[in-house]
Amino acid sequence: MKNNKQLADVDMDKLENLGYTQNEINTAFSWVYTKIYAGEKIFIDKNSDTRSQRFLHDVEQNVITAEAYGYLVQLKELGLINNMDIDLIIDKIMVSSYNSVSQEDMKAIIASYLLDLDEMNDTNSRMMININDTIH
Repeated sequence: MKNNKQLADVDMDKLENLGYTQNEINTAFSWVYTKIYAGEKIFIDKNSDTRSQRFLHDVEQNVITAEAYGYLVQLKELGLINNMDIDLIIDKIMVSSYNSVSQEDMKAIIASYLLDLDEMNDTNSRMMININDTIH
Protein backbone atom coordinates (compact mmCIF):
# COMPACT_ATOMS: atom_id res chain seq x y z
CA MET A 1 0.00 0.00 0.00
CA LYS A 2 2.92 2.30 0.73
CA ASN A 3 4.13 1.77 -2.83
CA ASN A 4 0.62 2.29 -4.30
CA LYS A 5 0.15 -1.47 -4.59
CA GLN A 6 -3.48 -2.55 -4.85
CA LEU A 7 -4.86 -4.84 -2.15
CA ALA A 8 -5.65 -7.48 -4.77
CA ASP A 9 -1.95 -7.53 -5.75
CA VAL A 10 -0.80 -8.47 -2.25
CA ASP A 11 0.38 -12.09 -2.07
CA MET A 12 -1.68 -13.43 0.83
CA ASP A 13 -0.03 -16.86 0.54
CA LYS A 14 3.33 -15.27 1.27
CA LEU A 15 1.94 -13.69 4.44
CA GLU A 16 0.34 -16.98 5.51
CA ASN A 17 3.64 -18.81 4.88
CA LEU A 18 5.29 -16.31 7.24
CA GLY A 19 2.95 -17.60 9.96
CA TYR A 20 0.19 -14.99 9.93
CA THR A 21 -3.39 -16.22 10.20
CA GLN A 22 -6.12 -15.01 7.86
CA ASN A 23 -7.65 -13.11 10.81
CA GLU A 24 -4.34 -11.36 11.54
CA ILE A 25 -3.92 -10.39 7.89
CA ASN A 26 -7.48 -9.09 7.62
CA THR A 27 -7.13 -7.16 10.89
CA ALA A 28 -3.87 -5.57 9.74
CA PHE A 29 -5.34 -4.47 6.42
CA SER A 30 -8.44 -3.17 8.16
CA TRP A 31 -6.26 -1.19 10.57
CA VAL A 32 -4.24 0.31 7.71
CA TYR A 33 -7.41 1.20 5.79
CA THR A 34 -8.99 2.80 8.86
CA LYS A 35 -5.89 4.92 9.49
CA ILE A 36 -5.69 6.01 5.84
CA TYR A 37 -9.43 6.78 5.77
CA ALA A 38 -9.04 8.92 8.91
CA GLY A 39 -6.13 10.76 7.31
CA GLU A 40 -3.61 9.55 9.88
CA LYS A 41 0.02 9.00 9.02
CA ILE A 42 0.81 5.30 9.33
CA PHE A 43 4.29 5.11 7.84
CA ILE A 44 6.84 6.83 10.04
CA ASP A 45 9.19 9.18 8.23
CA LYS A 46 12.63 8.06 9.37
CA ASN A 47 13.97 11.59 8.95
CA SER A 48 11.38 13.09 11.29
CA ASP A 49 12.22 11.04 14.36
CA THR A 50 15.27 11.68 16.46
CA ARG A 51 17.57 8.88 17.54
CA SER A 52 17.07 9.83 21.17
CA GLN A 53 16.02 7.16 23.61
CA ARG A 54 13.63 7.65 26.51
CA PHE A 55 14.76 6.31 29.87
CA LEU A 56 12.34 5.18 32.53
CA HIS A 57 11.99 7.13 35.76
CA ASP A 58 12.59 5.11 38.97
CA VAL A 59 8.84 4.87 39.60
CA GLU A 60 8.27 3.65 36.02
CA GLN A 61 11.05 1.07 36.45
CA ASN A 62 9.21 -0.33 39.46
CA VAL A 63 6.14 -0.97 37.31
CA ILE A 64 7.51 -1.79 33.84
CA THR A 65 9.81 -4.82 33.65
CA ALA A 66 13.03 -4.65 31.65
CA GLU A 67 11.63 -7.16 29.15
CA ALA A 68 8.45 -5.11 28.68
CA TYR A 69 10.43 -1.93 28.12
CA GLY A 70 12.77 -3.78 25.75
CA TYR A 71 9.77 -4.84 23.68
CA LEU A 72 8.61 -1.22 23.53
CA VAL A 73 12.06 -0.10 22.34
CA GLN A 74 12.12 -2.93 19.77
CA LEU A 75 8.86 -1.69 18.22
CA LYS A 76 10.30 1.82 18.03
CA GLU A 77 13.42 0.55 16.28
CA LEU A 78 11.22 -1.35 13.81
CA GLY A 79 9.41 1.91 13.01
CA LEU A 80 6.02 0.77 14.29
CA ILE A 81 5.85 3.42 17.00
CA ASN A 82 7.68 6.68 17.65
CA ASN A 83 8.86 8.60 20.72
CA MET A 84 5.45 10.23 21.21
CA ASP A 85 3.77 6.81 21.14
CA ILE A 86 6.20 5.54 23.78
CA ASP A 87 5.37 8.48 26.05
CA LEU A 88 1.63 7.96 25.58
CA ILE A 89 1.90 4.21 26.25
CA ILE A 90 3.97 4.75 29.40
CA ASP A 91 1.54 7.47 30.57
CA LYS A 92 -1.37 5.09 30.00
CA ILE A 93 0.38 2.42 32.08
CA MET A 94 1.24 4.79 34.91
CA VAL A 95 -2.30 6.15 35.29
CA SER A 96 -3.76 2.64 35.18
CA SER A 97 -3.84 0.26 38.11
CA TYR A 98 -0.86 -1.84 37.03
CA ASN A 99 1.46 -3.05 39.78
CA SER A 100 3.79 -4.70 37.29
CA VAL A 101 3.79 -4.79 33.49
CA SER A 102 5.31 -7.91 31.96
CA GLN A 103 6.23 -8.33 28.31
CA GLU A 104 2.90 -10.08 27.68
CA ASP A 105 1.05 -7.21 29.37
CA MET A 106 3.02 -4.74 27.24
CA LYS A 107 2.04 -6.60 24.07
CA ALA A 108 -1.64 -6.31 25.00
CA ILE A 109 -1.30 -2.63 25.92
CA ILE A 110 0.49 -1.83 22.66
CA ALA A 111 -2.02 -3.81 20.61
CA SER A 112 -4.82 -1.87 22.27
CA TYR A 113 -3.00 1.40 21.58
CA LEU A 114 -2.10 0.63 17.95
CA LEU A 115 -5.45 -0.89 17.01
CA ASP A 116 -7.46 1.75 18.89
CA LEU A 117 -9.36 -1.00 20.70
CA ASP A 118 -10.44 1.54 23.32
CA GLU A 119 -12.35 3.37 20.60
CA MET A 120 -14.12 0.41 18.98
CA ASN A 121 -17.47 2.17 19.49
CA ASP A 122 -16.43 4.77 16.90
CA THR A 123 -18.86 4.44 14.00
CA ASN A 124 -16.06 5.18 11.52
CA SER A 125 -14.07 2.17 12.72
CA ARG A 126 -13.95 -0.71 10.24
CA MET A 127 -12.01 -2.97 12.59
CA MET A 128 -13.65 -6.35 13.09
CA ILE A 129 -12.17 -8.79 15.57
CA ASN A 130 -14.10 -11.83 16.72
CA ILE A 131 -14.02 -12.75 20.38
CA ASN A 132 -12.05 -15.97 19.70
CA ASP A 133 -9.47 -14.38 17.34
CA THR A 134 -5.85 -14.20 18.42
CA ILE A 135 -3.47 -11.46 17.30
CA HIS A 136 0.23 -12.05 17.95
